Amino acid sequence: MSVPHRFWSDERGFVVSIELVMVATIATLGLLVGFTAVRDGAVSELSDVAGAVQDFNQSYSYNGVVGHSSTNVGSDFTDALDFCDSADDASGQADNCITFSGVPDDEEPAPNVR
Repeated sequence: MSVPHRFWSDERGFVVSIELVMVATIATLGLLVGFTAVRDGAVSELSDVAGAVQDFNQSYSYNGVVGHSSTNVGSDFTDALDFCDSADDASGQADNCITFSGVPDDEEPAPNVR
């Protein structure tokens, strides 16, 4: 019997191959879900950093100066709210117009059906 024919008719490793494919599939799906959670967490943290930078008050004002031979007028700037930002933003939510689809919420337990 030739070697290729023996490999073709050998069935001893078949179950192990199927088990490895199933384990690899489940591991891949788990990694995909994990990477999605890591992505959402990283985006949320970067949004918090952006919100902190956004909340800096960049308003300034200085008065004019009158000297012996020259005069300088004052200037001012009042920082306004940015686009998609409001004073009543809820804490614990993503800031800066970032929305996650499928964010988990408090689920109620299923009613007991008898």
